[in-house]
Amino acid sequence: MPLRSDPNCIFCKIVEGTIPSRKVYEDDEILAFHDIAPWAPVHFLVIPKEHIPSLAHVTPEHAPLLGRIMTLAPRLAAENGAEPYPEGGFRVVVNTGEHGGQEVHHLHLHVIGGPRPWKKG
Repeated sequence: MPLRSDPNCIFCKIVEGTIPSRKVYEDDEILAFHDIAPWAPVHFLVIPKEHIPSLAHVTPEHAPLLGRIMTLAPRLAAENGAEPYPEGGFRVVVNTGEHGGQEVHHLHLHVIGGPRPWKKG
């Protein structure tokens, strides 16, 4: 069964390959790629390939996928230059809805790390 996609979603277009990205990781369900306007030395996004508009739209059926995304984030952070906990570390941010600062309405995690101060966030 093909994954749900939104033809107007920039992240769905990145998943499809019609918009290029600097990939960090990819499998059948998940894509991670560098942010085009990074806030910090380490800043990439982790998204489900399926179009899920926001965290407010997840259901219990999404739990295995979300669990994989959350357990993947620390590994990818380390592989991309975030120093280990506790001296180093990283931040995971999920913006949800307009008031939550969500700009692209496709569920995504920002993984941000590296020496502070950062530009934003």
